[in-house]
Amino acid sequence: MTKPQAKERAKSVRTAAAPGRKPGLAKPGVPTMSDVAQLAGVSPMTVSRVMNGDPNVRPGTRRRVDEAVAALNYVPNQAARRLAGARAIRIGFLYSNPSAGYLSEFLVGLLNQASSNNVQLVVENCEGGDAWEMHTRRLVDNGVDGIILPPPLGDTRGLIELVSQANVPAVTVACGQPDRRVGAVSIDDYQAAYDMTSHLVALGHHRIGFVIGHPNQTASERRLKGFKAAIAEHGADEAPELIAQGMFTYRSGLDAAEMLLGLDVRPTAIFASNDDMAAASVAIAHRLGLDVPGDLTVAGFDDTALATTIWPELTTVRQPIAQMAETAVQFLVRQIRAERDGSAAEPEHIVMDFTLVRRQSDAAPRRRPKMAGKVAEV
Repeated sequence: MTKPQAKERAKSVRTAAAPGRKPGLAKPGVPTMSDVAQLAGVSPMTVSRVMNGDPNVRPGTRRRVDEAVAALNYVPNQAARRLAGARAIRIGFLYSNPSAGYLSEFLVGLLNQASSNNVQLVVENCEGGDAWEMHTRRLVDNGVDGIILPPPLGDTRGLIELVSQANVPAVTVACGQPDRRVGAVSIDDYQAAYDMTSHLVALGHHRIGFVIGHPNQTASERRLKGFKAAIAEHGADEAPELIAQGMFTYRSGLDAAEMLLGLDVRPTAIFASNDDMAAASVAIAHRLGLDVPGDLTVAGFDDTALATTIWPELTTVRQPIAQMAETAVQFLVRQIRAERDGSAAEPEHIVMDFTLVRRQSDAAPRRRPKMAGKVAEV
Protein backbone atom coordinates (compact mmCIF):
# COMPACT_ATOMS: atom_id res chain seq x y z
CA MET A 1 0.00 0.00 0.00
CA THR A 2 1.56 3.29 -1.13
CA LYS A 3 1.35 6.47 0.94
CA PRO A 4 -1.27 8.04 -1.40
CA GLN A 5 -3.34 4.83 -1.16
CA ALA A 6 -3.03 4.86 2.62
CA LYS A 7 -4.21 8.48 2.76
CA GLU A 8 -7.15 7.71 0.47
CA ARG A 9 -8.15 4.74 2.58
CA ALA A 10 -7.81 6.80 5.73
CA LYS A 11 -10.13 9.35 4.15
CA SER A 12 -12.72 6.64 3.47
CA VAL A 13 -12.40 5.40 7.06
CA ARG A 14 -13.12 8.91 8.29
CA THR A 15 -16.03 9.34 5.89
CA ALA A 16 -17.64 6.08 7.05
CA ALA A 17 -17.59 7.27 10.64
CA ALA A 18 -20.30 9.25 12.38
CA PRO A 19 -20.06 13.04 11.82
CA GLY A 20 -17.12 14.48 13.72
CA ARG A 21 -15.99 11.10 14.91
CA LYS A 22 -13.72 8.42 13.45
CA PRO A 23 -14.67 4.73 13.79
CA GLY A 24 -14.24 3.56 17.36
CA LEU A 25 -12.52 6.75 18.50
CA ALA A 26 -12.41 7.50 22.20
CA LYS A 27 -12.71 11.24 21.39
CA PRO A 28 -13.87 13.05 18.25
CA GLY A 29 -10.94 13.39 15.85
CA VAL A 30 -8.55 11.27 17.94
CA PRO A 31 -7.51 8.01 16.19
CA THR A 32 -7.01 4.85 18.21
CA MET A 33 -4.87 1.77 17.78
CA SER A 34 -7.96 -0.05 16.49
CA ASP A 35 -8.33 2.54 13.72
CA VAL A 36 -4.71 1.99 12.72
CA ALA A 37 -5.30 -1.79 12.71
CA GLN A 38 -8.41 -1.42 10.54
CA LEU A 39 -6.62 0.77 8.01
CA ALA A 40 -3.53 -1.46 7.86
CA GLY A 41 -5.61 -4.65 7.65
CA VAL A 42 -3.99 -6.23 10.73
CA SER A 43 -4.97 -6.95 14.32
CA PRO A 44 -4.57 -4.34 17.09
CA MET A 45 -2.03 -6.67 18.71
CA THR A 46 0.12 -6.48 15.56
CA VAL A 47 -0.04 -2.68 15.71
CA SER A 48 1.06 -2.86 19.34
CA ARG A 49 3.98 -5.11 18.42
CA VAL A 50 5.09 -2.66 15.73
CA MET A 51 4.80 0.29 18.13
CA ASN A 52 6.84 -1.62 20.72
CA GLY A 53 9.59 -2.45 18.22
CA ASP A 54 9.02 -6.22 18.10
CA PRO A 55 11.74 -7.54 15.72
CA ASN A 56 9.61 -10.55 14.70
CA VAL A 57 7.10 -8.46 12.70
CA ARG A 58 7.44 -8.97 8.94
CA PRO A 59 8.81 -5.95 7.04
CA GLY A 60 5.72 -5.73 4.82
CA THR A 61 3.39 -5.73 7.81
CA ARG A 62 5.51 -3.15 9.60
CA ARG A 63 5.41 -0.92 6.51
CA ARG A 64 1.59 -1.10 6.27
CA VAL A 65 1.24 -0.20 9.93
CA ASP A 66 3.70 2.70 9.62
CA GLU A 67 1.79 4.02 6.61
CA ALA A 68 -1.54 3.75 8.46
CA VAL A 69 -0.05 5.58 11.46
CA ALA A 70 1.13 8.39 9.18
CA ALA A 71 -2.16 8.58 7.24
CA LEU A 72 -4.25 8.84 10.42
CA ASN A 73 -1.73 11.04 12.28
CA TYR A 74 -1.96 8.52 15.11
CA VAL A 75 -0.05 9.51 18.23
CA PRO A 76 0.08 6.92 21.07
CA ASN A 77 -0.83 8.11 24.52
CA GLN A 78 2.74 8.03 25.75
CA ALA A 79 1.85 8.92 29.33
CA ALA A 80 -0.53 5.97 29.56
CA ARG A 81 1.96 3.68 27.86
CA ARG A 82 4.73 4.71 30.24
CA LEU A 83 2.42 4.11 33.20
CA ALA A 84 1.40 0.67 31.92
CA GLY A 85 4.97 -0.25 31.06
CA ALA A 86 6.26 0.84 34.44
CA ARG A 87 3.76 -1.28 36.34
CA ALA A 88 5.24 -4.66 37.21
CA ILE A 89 3.75 -7.75 35.61
CA ARG A 90 2.90 -10.59 37.98
CA ILE A 91 3.17 -14.05 36.43
CA GLY A 92 2.22 -17.22 38.22
CA PHE A 93 4.34 -20.33 37.67
CA LEU A 94 2.65 -23.61 38.52
CA TYR A 95 4.81 -26.73 38.57
CA SER A 96 4.41 -30.43 39.25
CA ASN A 97 7.39 -32.06 37.57
CA PRO A 98 9.30 -34.97 39.11
CA SER A 99 12.57 -34.13 37.34
CA ALA A 100 14.72 -31.75 39.37
CA GLY A 101 17.02 -31.25 36.38
CA TYR A 102 14.15 -30.18 34.14
CA LEU A 103 12.75 -27.82 36.77
CA SER A 104 16.18 -26.26 37.34
CA GLU A 105 16.64 -25.52 33.62
CA PHE A 106 13.11 -24.12 33.43
CA LEU A 107 13.64 -21.77 36.37
CA VAL A 108 16.85 -20.42 34.83
CA GLY A 109 14.89 -19.37 31.75
CA LEU A 110 12.08 -17.83 33.78
CA LEU A 111 14.41 -15.83 36.00
CA ASN A 112 16.46 -14.56 33.05
CA GLN A 113 13.41 -13.06 31.38
CA ALA A 114 11.72 -11.93 34.58
CA SER A 115 14.68 -9.75 35.53
CA SER A 116 14.74 -7.97 32.15
CA ASN A 117 10.97 -7.45 31.76
CA ASN A 118 9.96 -6.13 35.20
CA VAL A 119 8.18 -9.42 35.93
CA GLN A 120 7.39 -10.69 39.40
CA LEU A 121 7.17 -14.49 39.60
CA VAL A 122 4.69 -16.18 41.94
CA VAL A 123 5.65 -19.86 42.26
CA GLU A 124 3.17 -22.57 43.30
CA ASN A 125 3.98 -26.25 43.82
CA CYS A 126 1.03 -28.32 42.59
CA GLU A 127 2.22 -31.82 43.45
CA GLY A 128 -0.43 -34.28 44.48
CA GLY A 129 -3.84 -35.08 43.00
CA ASP A 130 -5.96 -32.07 42.08
CA ALA A 131 -3.82 -29.56 43.99
CA TRP A 132 -3.54 -27.55 40.77
CA GLU A 133 -7.13 -26.33 41.12
CA MET A 134 -6.61 -24.78 44.55
CA HIS A 135 -3.30 -23.16 43.56
CA THR A 136 -4.65 -21.86 40.25
CA ARG A 137 -7.72 -20.31 41.90
CA ARG A 138 -5.45 -18.68 44.47
CA LEU A 139 -3.33 -17.13 41.71
CA VAL A 140 -6.44 -15.90 39.89
CA ASP A 141 -7.97 -14.49 43.10
CA ASN A 142 -4.70 -12.72 43.89
CA GLY A 143 -4.84 -10.98 40.52
CA VAL A 144 -1.86 -12.39 38.62
CA ASP A 145 -1.55 -11.03 35.10
CA GLY A 146 -0.68 -14.37 33.50
CA ILE A 147 0.21 -18.00 34.20
CA ILE A 148 2.90 -20.34 32.83
CA LEU A 149 2.16 -24.07 32.74
CA PRO A 150 5.07 -26.49 32.27
CA PRO A 151 4.47 -30.24 31.84
CA PRO A 152 2.40 -32.04 32.98
CA LEU A 153 0.07 -29.16 33.94
CA GLY A 154 -0.19 -27.90 30.37
CA ASP A 155 -1.93 -31.18 29.51
CA THR A 156 -4.52 -30.80 32.29
CA ARG A 157 -7.74 -29.92 30.45
CA GLY A 158 -9.55 -28.76 33.59
CA LEU A 159 -6.76 -26.29 34.32
CA ILE A 160 -6.91 -24.85 30.80
CA GLU A 161 -10.69 -24.46 31.20
CA LEU A 162 -10.21 -22.70 34.53
CA VAL A 163 -7.73 -20.07 33.27
CA SER A 164 -9.74 -19.56 30.08
CA GLN A 165 -12.96 -18.92 31.99
CA ALA A 166 -11.10 -16.57 34.35
CA ASN A 167 -9.81 -14.70 31.27
CA VAL A 168 -6.22 -14.92 32.51
CA PRO A 169 -3.56 -15.19 29.76
CA ALA A 170 -1.59 -18.43 29.98
CA VAL A 171 1.19 -20.21 28.11
CA THR A 172 1.83 -23.95 28.13
CA VAL A 173 5.37 -25.26 27.65
CA ALA A 174 6.29 -28.66 26.14
CA CYS A 175 2.65 -29.66 25.85
CA GLY A 176 2.05 -32.44 23.34
CA GLN A 177 -1.24 -31.04 22.01
CA PRO A 178 -1.44 -27.27 22.62
CA ASP A 179 -4.85 -25.64 23.14
CA ARG A 180 -5.53 -22.63 20.90
CA ARG A 181 -7.06 -20.68 23.82
CA VAL A 182 -3.65 -20.31 25.46
CA GLY A 183 -0.15 -19.64 24.19
CA ALA A 184 2.20 -22.56 23.60
CA VAL A 185 5.92 -23.23 23.31
CA SER A 186 6.89 -26.75 22.28
CA ILE A 187 9.11 -28.99 20.18
CA ASP A 188 8.11 -31.82 17.85
CA ASP A 189 8.39 -34.72 20.32
CA TYR A 190 7.34 -37.25 17.70
CA GLN A 191 10.05 -36.23 15.26
CA ALA A 192 12.70 -35.97 17.98
CA ALA A 193 12.03 -39.56 19.15
CA TYR A 194 11.87 -40.75 15.55
CA ASP A 195 15.25 -39.16 14.76
CA MET A 196 16.98 -40.54 17.86
CA THR A 197 15.64 -44.05 17.21
CA SER A 198 16.75 -43.83 13.57
CA HIS A 199 20.21 -42.79 14.79
CA LEU A 200 20.43 -45.86 17.04
CA VAL A 201 19.34 -48.14 14.20
CA ALA A 202 21.94 -46.53 11.94
CA LEU A 203 24.60 -47.45 14.51
CA GLY A 204 23.58 -51.10 14.04
CA HIS A 205 21.09 -51.60 16.90
CA HIS A 206 18.00 -53.60 16.01
CA ARG A 207 16.86 -54.65 19.48
CA ILE A 208 16.20 -51.35 21.23
CA GLY A 209 14.43 -50.94 24.56
CA PHE A 210 12.25 -47.88 25.11
CA VAL A 211 11.24 -46.35 28.46
CA ILE A 212 7.95 -44.43 28.22
CA GLY A 213 7.39 -41.18 30.12
CA HIS A 214 4.57 -40.47 32.57
CA PRO A 215 1.15 -41.34 31.07
CA ASN A 216 -0.29 -37.97 32.19
CA GLN A 217 1.76 -36.14 29.54
CA THR A 218 0.83 -36.14 25.87
CA ALA A 219 4.53 -35.68 25.04
CA SER A 220 5.11 -39.19 26.39
CA GLU A 221 2.66 -40.63 23.90
CA ARG A 222 4.15 -38.65 21.01
CA ARG A 223 7.68 -39.83 21.85
CA LEU A 224 6.48 -43.41 21.98
CA LYS A 225 4.76 -43.03 18.61
CA GLY A 226 7.93 -41.56 17.10
CA PHE A 227 9.96 -44.48 18.47
CA LYS A 228 7.53 -47.06 17.10
CA ALA A 229 7.38 -45.38 13.69
CA ALA A 230 11.17 -45.47 13.31
CA ILE A 231 11.38 -49.09 14.50
CA ALA A 232 8.73 -50.15 11.97
CA GLU A 233 10.23 -48.16 9.11
CA HIS A 234 13.74 -49.54 9.62
CA GLY A 235 12.63 -53.12 10.22
CA ALA A 236 13.99 -53.31 13.78
CA ASP A 237 12.66 -55.63 16.50
CA GLU A 238 9.10 -54.63 17.49
CA ALA A 239 8.78 -57.08 20.41
CA PRO A 240 6.33 -55.61 22.98
CA GLU A 241 8.58 -56.62 25.89
CA LEU A 242 11.09 -54.02 24.70
CA ILE A 243 8.80 -51.21 25.87
CA ALA A 244 8.77 -50.42 29.61
CA GLN A 245 6.66 -47.90 31.50
CA GLY A 246 8.44 -45.11 33.31
CA MET A 247 7.24 -42.02 35.20
CA PHE A 248 9.99 -39.51 34.32
CA THR A 249 11.64 -40.23 37.69
CA TYR A 250 15.06 -41.77 38.36
CA ARG A 251 13.40 -44.46 40.49
CA SER A 252 11.05 -45.49 37.70
CA GLY A 253 14.03 -45.59 35.34
CA LEU A 254 15.77 -48.09 37.62
CA ASP A 255 12.72 -50.37 37.57
CA ALA A 256 12.31 -50.10 33.80
CA ALA A 257 16.00 -50.80 33.12
CA GLU A 258 15.98 -53.81 35.45
CA MET A 259 13.05 -55.24 33.50
CA LEU A 260 14.62 -54.60 30.09
CA LEU A 261 18.06 -55.90 31.03
CA GLY A 262 16.52 -58.91 32.74
CA LEU A 263 15.05 -60.22 29.45
CA ASP A 264 16.37 -63.52 28.10
CA VAL A 265 17.49 -61.61 25.01
CA ARG A 266 18.28 -58.17 26.34
CA PRO A 267 18.37 -55.05 24.14
CA THR A 268 21.67 -53.70 22.86
CA ALA A 269 20.38 -50.15 23.37
CA ILE A 270 17.92 -48.33 25.65
CA PHE A 271 16.26 -45.06 24.68
CA ALA A 272 14.63 -43.39 27.70
CA SER A 273 12.07 -40.58 27.48
CA ASN A 274 14.11 -38.29 29.72
CA ASP A 275 17.63 -37.98 31.07
CA ASP A 276 16.69 -39.04 34.60
CA MET A 277 15.50 -42.45 33.40
CA ALA A 278 18.44 -42.75 30.99
CA ALA A 279 20.87 -42.09 33.85
CA ALA A 280 19.08 -44.78 35.87
CA SER A 281 19.55 -47.20 32.95
CA VAL A 282 23.30 -46.50 32.99
CA ALA A 283 23.37 -47.19 36.74
CA ILE A 284 21.63 -50.57 36.32
CA ALA A 285 23.96 -51.50 33.48
CA HIS A 286 26.98 -50.76 35.69
CA ARG A 287 25.47 -52.79 38.54
CA LEU A 288 25.12 -55.76 36.18
CA GLY A 289 28.72 -55.42 35.05
CA LEU A 290 27.83 -54.13 31.60
CA ASP A 291 30.01 -51.58 29.87
CA VAL A 292 28.30 -48.46 28.51
CA PRO A 293 28.52 -48.10 25.55
CA GLY A 294 30.52 -51.26 24.79
CA ASP A 295 27.78 -53.66 25.93
CA LEU A 296 24.83 -51.31 26.06
CA THR A 297 24.06 -48.01 24.35
CA VAL A 298 21.91 -45.56 26.34
CA ALA A 299 20.18 -42.43 25.03
CA GLY A 300 18.06 -39.88 26.86
CA PHE A 301 15.83 -36.88 26.20
CA ASP A 302 15.99 -33.20 27.34
CA ASP A 303 19.75 -32.59 27.76
CA THR A 304 19.48 -31.42 31.36
CA ALA A 305 22.59 -30.89 33.50
CA LEU A 306 22.38 -34.54 34.54
CA ALA A 307 23.34 -35.61 31.00
CA THR A 308 26.87 -34.30 31.48
CA THR A 309 27.35 -35.06 35.18
CA ILE A 310 27.22 -38.86 34.93
CA TRP A 311 29.73 -41.22 33.36
CA PRO A 312 29.65 -41.81 30.50
CA GLU A 313 28.00 -38.56 29.44
CA LEU A 314 24.64 -39.11 27.77
CA THR A 315 23.75 -39.03 24.13
CA THR A 316 20.39 -37.27 24.23
CA VAL A 317 17.81 -35.06 22.53
CA ARG A 318 18.51 -31.45 23.41
CA GLN A 319 15.23 -29.74 24.20
CA PRO A 320 15.95 -26.01 24.74
CA ILE A 321 14.19 -25.94 28.11
CA ALA A 322 15.56 -22.62 29.38
CA GLN A 323 14.91 -20.92 26.03
CA MET A 324 11.37 -22.33 25.96
CA ALA A 325 10.73 -20.86 29.42
CA GLU A 326 12.16 -17.50 28.30
CA THR A 327 9.90 -17.51 25.25
CA ALA A 328 6.86 -18.28 27.41
CA VAL A 329 7.59 -15.19 29.52
CA GLN A 330 8.04 -13.08 26.37
CA PHE A 331 4.71 -14.30 24.98
CA LEU A 332 2.89 -13.41 28.19
CA VAL A 333 4.58 -10.01 28.55
CA ARG A 334 3.61 -9.07 24.99
CA GLN A 335 0.03 -10.22 25.46
CA ILE A 336 -0.39 -8.51 28.83
CA ARG A 337 1.13 -5.23 27.66
CA ALA A 338 -1.01 -5.24 24.53
CA GLU A 339 -4.13 -5.69 26.65
CA ARG A 340 -3.02 -2.86 28.93
CA ASP A 341 -2.73 -0.71 25.81
CA GLY A 342 -6.36 -1.57 25.03
CA SER A 343 -5.50 -3.88 22.13
CA ALA A 344 -6.90 -7.29 21.31
CA ALA A 345 -4.20 -9.86 22.07
CA GLU A 346 -4.17 -13.37 20.63
CA PRO A 347 -2.14 -16.20 22.23
CA GLU A 348 1.09 -16.98 20.38
CA HIS A 349 2.28 -20.48 19.41
CA ILE A 350 5.75 -21.64 18.40
CA VAL A 351 7.45 -24.99 17.74
CA MET A 352 11.15 -24.69 18.57
CA ASP A 353 14.03 -26.74 17.18
CA PHE A 354 15.55 -29.75 18.93
CA THR A 355 19.04 -31.21 18.45
CA LEU A 356 20.46 -34.72 18.67
CA VAL A 357 23.60 -34.55 20.81
CA ARG A 358 25.96 -37.50 20.66
CA ARG A 359 28.30 -37.98 23.59
CA GLN A 360 29.94 -41.09 25.09
CA SER A 361 26.96 -43.33 25.92
CA ASP A 362 26.26 -44.64 22.42
CA ALA A 363 28.16 -46.83 20.00
CA ALA A 364 27.65 -49.56 17.44
CA PRO A 365 26.96 -52.89 19.18
CA ARG A 366 30.10 -54.12 21.00
CA ARG A 367 32.15 -51.16 19.75
CA ARG A 368 33.12 -47.81 21.22
CA PRO A 369 32.01 -44.59 19.45
CA LYS A 370 34.17 -42.89 16.84
CA MET A 371 34.49 -39.15 17.41
CA ALA A 372 34.10 -38.47 13.68
CA GLY A 373 30.56 -39.80 13.81
CA LYS A 374 29.13 -37.15 16.11
CA VAL A 375 25.62 -35.92 15.43
CA ALA A 376 26.34 -32.64 17.21
CA GLU A 377 29.54 -31.33 18.72
CA VAL A 378 29.41 -30.56 22.43
